[in-house]
Amino acid sequence: MTDCLAYSQGESITKGGEELQGKVRKFTETVEIQISLKNYDPQRDKRFSGTFRLPTVPRPNLKCCMLGNAAHCEQADRIGVEHMSVEDLKKLNKNKKLVKKLAKKYDFFLASDNMIKQIPRLLGPGLTKAGKFPTLLSSGEDMQEKIDEVKSTIKFQMKKVMCLNVAVGNVTMTKKEVIVNTQLAANFLASLLKKQW
Repeated sequence: MTDCLAYSQGESITKGGEELQGKVRKFTETVEIQISLKNYDPQRDKRFSGTFRLPTVPRPNLKCCMLGNAAHCEQADRIGVEHMSVEDLKKLNKNKKLVKKLAKKYDFFLASDNMIKQIPRLLGPGLTKAGKFPTLLSSGEDMQEKIDEVKSTIKFQMKKVMCLNVAVGNVTMTKKEVIVNTQLAANFLASLLKKQW
């Protein structure tokens, strides 16, 4: 981990007896873990799915859009979060291309409780297909806190392939923060797997 962070800062590191010169990127690099499951049969074994909140936000630059009522849109304005009202969503007119464009523009969505029921009717299945169906923000919840919660939540979901990967950190975090996030993510995955795996 020390080498990864040093490399991202442009320092030279030694790998396999060879010296490599680090490279500073113009963006914040994400640290991901890739896990390959052995002796697991997706056809036979029960598929699992679970979400877990990490103590440190691994991807702070995720872009959020609030699909909200008047009060939530006003709150989003105050904290500098982009937002859309029912009227804005009606303008998309269930146009598949426009909904797809909207889903592509943002990493995740939040929606007010009175809006979340209307989304399939207003937008069709576009956001669900993109895997970005909005997270509910109830009237009493703090918007910034909810955004941070979504940004720090990781999801493990077993599909047909046995390789899983999730973001556990970024190069601006300390070595300790990345290690803690990685250990917690691995332990959570282990808890989802079948007994005696």
